[in-house]
Amino acid sequence: MTDDRTGTPDSTAVRTALWRAMHLQVDPPPHVLEDEIGLRLAAPGDAWRERPDMDPDGTRAFRAAMVCRARFIEDLVTEQAGLGVTQYVILGAGLDTFAQRRPELASRLQIFEIDRPGPQAWKARRLVELGYGIPDWLHLVPVDFEADASWRERLVDAGFDAGRPAVVVSTGVSMYLTKDATAATLRQTAALAPGSTLAMSFLLPADLLDAADRPGLRASQNGARTSGTPFISFYTPQEMLVLAGASGLSDARHVSGTSLGDRYFAGRADGLRPSSGEDLLLATVT
Repeated sequence: MTDDRTGTPDSTAVRTALWRAMHLQVDPPPHVLEDEIGLRLAAPGDAWRERPDMDPDGTRAFRAAMVCRARFIEDLVTEQAGLGVTQYVILGAGLDTFAQRRPELASRLQIFEIDRPGPQAWKARRLVELGYGIPDWLHLVPVDFEADASWRERLVDAGFDAGRPAVVVSTGVSMYLTKDATAATLRQTAALAPGSTLAMSFLLPADLLDAADRPGLRASQNGARTSGTPFISFYTPQEMLVLAGASGLSDARHVSGTSLGDRYFAGRADGLRPSSGEDLLLATVT
């Protein structure tokens, strides 16, 4: 998510990018994801590591959750590309850097980054300034999810082939949207070509979090509210599955953050594990 008032990424998007960079800088290998390009895009200044929300120990579980989520998405995109899917849609792209970090795979796809107009224009400028540019397979599509009735129509206008399947990803977005807006996204995804896949993250209610992670959720909520982008929607896994089914996605399953932690962080000598609190909906259009 990003902030239209300033034409720059919101604080949450920047924080996520900085945590991905911190994973490389302070956590020992093996690294779950290697991404310092988001740090270059954000250009937070030399003192960014001194920010309270960058405390290496206090935030280790949260940065682990961010790199875990991103790695799962990249594995999904790689898997689907291997099956012949050639379109990748990123809803609420923010400081996503897949196109810059994985050009050998990205250049074989048509990638559509959807975000709000002002911040997206800022990102386009930064990509040019840093020398990455905007290749012809990368499409920046401006959409406001709450105000715009159909991001799918905007996609088609940008060159998206509605007759071919796609991977559609929405991470770190649903908590900022009303339930109606999220349902609209699910309905539009269900109308895509058969074989399309959706991965959407969602925040759990506080009582479903591990007790140790609840203070962190409260701190994140307070920070989001202060920055003008409050968390407004939380879902139990069953609520999200019911919403997906009611939106036309009959083939849907819940992927817990805990299971991703087991997949990507098992056996680490440093004991690094992602925090609880964010799970994923994974659905296939049939």
